[in-house]
Amino acid sequence: MKDYILKDINLADEGKQRIEWARRHMPVLEKIKEQFEKEKPLEGINVVACLHVTVETANLIYTLKAGGANIALTASNPLSTQDDVAAALASEGIKTFAIKGMNEKQYYECLEEALKIKPH
Repeated sequence: MKDYILKDINLADEGKQRIEWARRHMPVLEKIKEQFEKEKPLEGINVVACLHVTVETANLIYTLKAGGANIALTASNPLSTQDDVAAALASEGIKTFAIKGMNEKQYYECLEEALKIKPH
């Protein structure tokens, strides 16, 4: 299984800055993340998320990871994918399969890669 399919992993630093900015504006999700870090309610669960790859989604993914989930993220809409965010997630060890503007073949390849974690 691949760890990621992206436009460019070198976009990660920009993505991390934008994700952090969004995190500061999502206080409820941050509180849930803090609780998940303590309780680990998703420990041992494999989750495939097929979502818009945005800064908001990144914060949701970090929350699920804090809860103990093993996660793979794939783009639900290639037109909304933020390549820097995808790179940031991948650089943090989250299996991420998303490229802005990817073609149909790439889209299905990304779905197939994400499903290799065998979600619950």
